[in-house]
Order: sequence, then C-alpha cells, then structure tokens
Amino acid sequence: MSRPPLPPFTEDSAREKVRLAEDGWNSRNAAKVTLAYTRDSQWRNRAEFPTGHAEIEAFLTRKWNRELDYRLIKQLWTFGGNRIAVRYAYEYHDDSGQWFRAYGNENWEFDADGLMARRFASINEHPITQAERKFHWPLGRRPDDHPRLDDLGL
Repeated sequence: MSRPPLPPFTEDSAREKVRLAEDGWNSRNAAKVTLAYTRDSQWRNRAEFPTGHAEIEAFLTRKWNRELDYRLIKQLWTFGGNRIAVRYAYEYHDDSGQWFRAYGNENWEFDADGLMARRFASINEHPITQAERKFHWPLGRRPDDHPRLDDLGL
C-alpha cells in the first residue's frame, strides 16, 4: 500500500503530507487514521508507547472518546529525506465542559511507501476558557482560509 506523497520530501510534498495528517486526525476516525502508519509503527505519545495498528487504533479511539470537539492545526517545522518535524496545537473539552489547548512537536519517519514508521510526540496542555478558544470551524477538516498557527500567534 502506498500513501503519497512519498519520500524523499520536497518542501511542497512535506507541507502536503502535514496537511493530510492534520485532515486525518481532524476526522477523528481512528480506523482510517491508523492506515497512514506501518503495521509495526512505533509511537511515543506522552507516557504511552503504542506499537502497531491495533495499539494505535485503540490509543486514538480512547483519545477521541475523552477529547471532545477536538480540532487540530499542524504546521511544518522542517524536513529532510524521509523525515518531517511538525509543531501543532489542538483544542478540546472534557466531559465536564472544561476546554484545553495542547501544544506539541512531532518527529515523523516514513518508509518508502509513505507510511509513517515512527512518531515521537511531545505535548503540553493547559486549561482555557471557552472565550480563549481560537479553533472555531465546524468539526472535521480545517477550512483552507482558516488562520495557521503562526497567524494565530501560537
């Protein structure tokens, strides 16, 4: 299975890969998102270390069951060969209605077919009020004309 764009990445293909990843995660469809990773993909996400499709899909399912009204923006930081680094922010609320904004960085490594073989994420989050939210598009894909992280001062 091939998942273009394929490495080695150019600036344009790296930006496209980042946007496709953002779109997938904003779908909150764990089964579909999992298909972007190799069968034995290795992750580090905070204190969790899922490996392989089953663990990744279970992780994402738990995540989006907890993080309600999830909206994410990813932005290319740098790239080279088969690797991409991104920074991102996302907003969500918990089941009590408390909103949060999370900030992070991810390092990605892809196989020759464009599937992500390794994902290392570092994340910090803090509570925000509903008035402090910056991500207001309808659930799903971020509109093309929505401000990026730099535009929002994030």
